[in-house]
Amino acid sequence: MSNPKIVLTARELEVLNLLSQGYSSKEISQKLFISPNTVEYHRKQLLRKSGTKNVAQLIGYAFRLRWLKLDMPD
Repeated sequence: MSNPKIVLTARELEVLNLLSQGYSSKEISQKLFISPNTVEYHRKQLLRKSGTKNVAQLIGYAFRLRWLKLDMPD
């Protein structure tokens, strides 16, 4: 988990954002018009690239690297 120069694809960022909002793979597949297997592939790629073990750890890592940002109300 020490490589901050990881490059994510646009689709991986979309999947990551939706995962951070609590959507399931099935829900993400419906929102992005891709198969659930494709979503699972992107999830695995995100875990592999980040060196994290699960989605919870991935989300924390993504916030620390500023791949994700908190949406603060106005």
